[in-house]
Amino acid sequence: MTTAEVLFNEEDLKQIQEKGLTKDDVLSQIETFRRGFPFSRLKRPCTPGDGIHVLGEDDLERLLPTYSQAALSGRAMKFVPASGAATRMFKSLLSFNSRHSTIDQGLLTSEAGKNDPDHKAFVDFLEGLGRFAFYGDLKKAMTKDALDTEALIGRGDYKLILEYLLTSKGLNMADLPKGLIKFHAYPDHCRTPFEEHLAEAVAYVKDKRGLARLHFTVSPEHGTVIRNHLAKVQKIYEKSGNVFDIAFSLQSPSTDTIAVDMDNRPFREEDGRLLFRPGGHGALLENLNRLEGDIVFIKNIDNVVPDRLREETYTYKKALAGILVELERDTFRYLKKLTSGKADDRLLKEVFDFAGHRLSFIPPQGVQSLSKEEKVRLAVRTLNRPLRVCGMEKNEGEPGGGPFWVEHPQRGLSLQIVESSQVDMASVAQRKIWESATHFNPVDLVCGIRDYLGRPFDLMRFRDPQSGYISVKSKGGKELKALELPGLWNGAMAEWNSVFVEVPLSTFNPVKTVLDLLRKEHQAH
Repeated sequence: MTTAEVLFNEEDLKQIQEKGLTKDDVLSQIETFRRGFPFSRLKRPCTPGDGIHVLGEDDLERLLPTYSQAALSGRAMKFVPASGAATRMFKSLLSFNSRHSTIDQGLLTSEAGKNDPDHKAFVDFLEGLGRFAFYGDLKKAMTKDALDTEALIGRGDYKLILEYLLTSKGLNMADLPKGLIKFHAYPDHCRTPFEEHLAEAVAYVKDKRGLARLHFTVSPEHGTVIRNHLAKVQKIYEKSGNVFDIAFSLQSPSTDTIAVDMDNRPFREEDGRLLFRPGGHGALLENLNRLEGDIVFIKNIDNVVPDRLREETYTYKKALAGILVELERDTFRYLKKLTSGKADDRLLKEVFDFAGHRLSFIPPQGVQSLSKEEKVRLAVRTLNRPLRVCGMEKNEGEPGGGPFWVEHPQRGLSLQIVESSQVDMASVAQRKIWESATHFNPVDLVCGIRDYLGRPFDLMRFRDPQSGYISVKSKGGKELKALELPGLWNGAMAEWNSVFVEVPLSTFNPVKTVLDLLRKEHQAH
């Protein structure tokens, strides 16, 4: 019997086919669990002057009008991954609520809660309750059921407040997409992250006709409610001649990956069916590829700020895009000369100098011994890639990946964004390099995804399939292993030309927990 016949029955094969996968695809995934992924080999962290560019005032004055001209011609759009539910945002409150049948003043002041992070999170939440943009909606939901929110708070009866916030009794926020939760309160209205992204799009991606293009990736269970929300609110932001072209896409089921047990056998649910899991944000490379866009800004749904803090964010968004426009202009000019059949030694030297200084390209050993034709092929191969310009922020303890020089057997040294899961932390030398990083990745990217002839790149050709990772999860009380595809800004873009630029800390304000909304950066005044 074949391996597939041993592992899969007819129902399994049907389920695999319905996913848009083949049994060979799934067997390959299982083999990856058994083999594991190789670690990235860090050479050194990127630092200012060594892989990270730092912009001065003169640079900003040049770059902003450079990008504005490209935007007005209709080249730009925003791509916003917005698939996730807000469950993790309310994790501590959900845990605290589930552990206590009653929540009153006595519980909050008890000694037992002093070392409980969920307890502390609830106390902080309660103290800041009136400052949340969604507080008015919470009061309305409770009033419908003849409940006075402030009276409940006054007498120390808090259980209902949590239930009306988190569950279907009221706002059901734990099951909403994060992008639909009201983040920011203004004098006459409140905005969700979706609305803040509309406001941003007007500021830096609209063309000369006032058209701003946005693309959101959404999950199937939330698609309808998100579309309805945007249809309702976009008219508010289409004043003064602005118009939105809003598109949506789902993460393809064919990017789901099989789960296995701790012995690398297919994990089965209680009804006997195979368990497939979403392949992580790296699966969105297919969505990005289908866009066939030109200049694409990528930014997470929760990294938004109120209007009072936008100016610096907009400035650096445009500056990053201005760098991309300049680099594309020079790259395309060189590629046209290289492919004209008239390349000479002088041009080749100029091209390799440009690639080294502007794209951090480190030529392979022995390049000088190559023939002219081989040098031309290497130069074309080096320049004719998708391009990304990535904002990097000084590391002040924020979690997440960072910029590194990475060694690769075939490519030599290249700039990469690396996550901790990709690093061999058991190696003292590798851990030391990881811990010496001065900057982190806030997911602030501008991407050029058309080639010098104006054709969309096939982005799937420029990923590193060996840069995913394996994580341990649980289902129904049983441990399982999950396979994450190469991350969208990690392995999925490993073969892109990358430029890293320092941006101010003020441009990074994610909301990972509900308490982040109480930070001054998310208060509208």
